[in-house]
Amino acid sequence: MVEADVMTDVTPTQDPTLPRRYSDFDTLVDAIEYAAKGLRGPNFFNARGDLVESLPWRDVRDRAEVIGRKLVGMGFEKGDRIALIAETSADFVCFFVGCQYASVLPVPLPLPTSFGGKDGYVSQLQLQMNSCQANGLMAPSFMDEIVAEATEGLELRFSGSYQEYLNAEGEGDVRLPSPDDLAYLQYSSGSTRFPHGVSVTHRSLLSNTHGMGYHGVHIGEDDRCCSWLPFYHDMGLVGTLLTTLTTQVSVDFIPTEEFARRPLSWLRVLSANKGTITYSPTFGFDICSRRAALRSSAMEGLDLSSVRVAGCGAEMIRPEVMRAFYETFKDIGFKMEAFLPSYGLAECTLGVSFGTVGKGIEVDLIEESKLTGDKHVLVNGSGETPRMREVVNCGKPLPEYDVEMRDEDGNVVPDHTVGRVFLRGVSVMREYFNDPETTRAVLSPDGWLDTGDMGYLKDGCIYIVGRAKDMIIVNGRNHWPQDIEWAAEQLPGVKTGDVAAISIPGENAEEVPLILAQCRILETDDRIKFVAALKKHIQSSTGINCMIELVPPRSLPRTSSGKLSRVKARNEYLSGNLQAIAS
Repeated sequence: MVEADVMTDVTPTQDPTLPRRYSDFDTLVDAIEYAAKGLRGPNFFNARGDLVESLPWRDVRDRAEVIGRKLVGMGFEKGDRIALIAETSADFVCFFVGCQYASVLPVPLPLPTSFGGKDGYVSQLQLQMNSCQANGLMAPSFMDEIVAEATEGLELRFSGSYQEYLNAEGEGDVRLPSPDDLAYLQYSSGSTRFPHGVSVTHRSLLSNTHGMGYHGVHIGEDDRCCSWLPFYHDMGLVGTLLTTLTTQVSVDFIPTEEFARRPLSWLRVLSANKGTITYSPTFGFDICSRRAALRSSAMEGLDLSSVRVAGCGAEMIRPEVMRAFYETFKDIGFKMEAFLPSYGLAECTLGVSFGTVGKGIEVDLIEESKLTGDKHVLVNGSGETPRMREVVNCGKPLPEYDVEMRDEDGNVVPDHTVGRVFLRGVSVMREYFNDPETTRAVLSPDGWLDTGDMGYLKDGCIYIVGRAKDMIIVNGRNHWPQDIEWAAEQLPGVKTGDVAAISIPGENAEEVPLILAQCRILETDDRIKFVAALKKHIQSSTGINCMIELVPPRSLPRTSSGKLSRVKARNEYLSGNLQAIAS
């Protein structure tokens, strides 16, 4: 029998006092009520790996019920929306769950650190609050000035910090949700210009966390999660917070902004607490490898042998980056087999497909021309030496999903043929909140979701090759921008995320490929040499002759989750809002 007093620091990994349940609940409230009977829970760390706050799920439950009663007493009605600035803190977690006790919808939104400047952040916050028709806002007290500016002219029931909500007058009875009620709104990646809030029901959420916990990563009694992912992003919110809550797992959180400054803090906390499950987009693994290479002492005292699932998703998975991470950290116990590729999107709550646990990265080596649909001309190769591309196996869909790949005319294409990915299942969103037109554009009356992703099926597994809307067509041939960007990033001095590959209108309406490259070089002669080297390197790698525009550092637009937004970069460049410093 485990005694509560052994929890001197973090919540325990093991808890024999509470049988595991895999999200088999009607609502999120039912899930937290059950988790509260055990000893596990979330823990919050800083970049040095110091524990800032630890609380078992029962403490989350107790604080959440207080918040729920307070919201009802303050006059918030069922279905009202409260924008929550998603600080990686116990306050956010308790407030998010507290909204469930009032049947109020939390809407997680980014911190200011996710944007380049105050004006851009305020504008984005206003866009998203107007989109969800927010009735309230909860933000950390250090944001008081920004909050005042962003909420000017909005009719809110209340705006303030977590403590200010607690101090407000009024307390009512809890107002519990039903399975088909909305649990929260999730703003999907790519929605920074025209926000689309994904409506997620309790039924959808619990179906998805069940699928991910039971079928996806096979959560067991010895598992412990560790994450730096932001709570405003579906992978952070659903993957590492709500899945651990609904499957009663202890989880260690590092603030996203701390990870950005000190990436190895992620591995430090993983090592110290013997974490077994963690997740990251490709760039998270990449930045850790690069940072470790700069400091010979970076890995002293670290041990990653406990990691059995290092999940990767949220963007195109690059096998080269995974291999580099393994080579960098294999001497401290990291196993190549720990990598678990997956595919998901906010419109499906989160998870769609998972690789096989313990198999690592599996790739399909495909002739580039077959992926792009160009049957006549091979890119950067001949008939004897075609250009090949590694496409990662993102695994089999969770049992709830139907999957089809369709061509431009909506016809289902056979296996091994690239098409647009369509999905249907319990976890698919009900709608984009208050946006019927956009909903109709992607969701059919019989429940099929057009993901906007391109991929193919092979042996029942999903292989993703890119985004349909990002495709660059040059001389009748299709090119994925990710390939062009990856080629550019191999040039010394070009960092991951420094370049955006887009197309712009040329003569006779043809597309002209253009690279927007963030540049830190000051001397004109050095810039000229850099542009020439970049053009030559891209052409030798991809066969594409690109225009090059140098833009200032940190000027390329990002989605709310930090991913490059090519669509917005193209729009800003063509409208003149993204000014080049050299061509």
